[in-house]
Amino acid sequence: MGIEHVALYVSDLEAARDFFVKYLDGKSNGGYHNPNTGFRSYFIAFDGGARLELMHKPGLIDAEKAPERTGYAHVAFSVGSKARVDELTERLQRDGFEVKSGPRTTGDGYYESCVVGVEGNLVEITV
Repeated sequence: MGIEHVALYVSDLEAARDFFVKYLDGKSNGGYHNPNTGFRSYFIAFDGGARLELMHKPGLIDAEKAPERTGYAHVAFSVGSKARVDELTERLQRDGFEVKSGPRTTGDGYYESCVVGVEGNLVEITV
């Protein structure tokens, strides 16, 4: 078995799509809209076959996302090298995104950084 995709509800669907396309080289489909419910979504495809579904519907509650909580912690993206981890982390920081940690080598040997991405959701950037 394999994970087919991971889904994320967001308040600003286009801003979320633009983030994953601009910074993480995602390829977006044309989107889906159900006019009966107001539900909208985009599938963002990444190298290697991973996909992220970004979703929005009327009435969503955008609760605070404390970093130390249960549930999904982050989505990790492999960018291929330490230099690319450093470059992308610096670019995101310059563009106003908060860097929570790194770039650094973790105790279990990963070279990574963690950035607060779209709507407070954590994005890990690793080799």
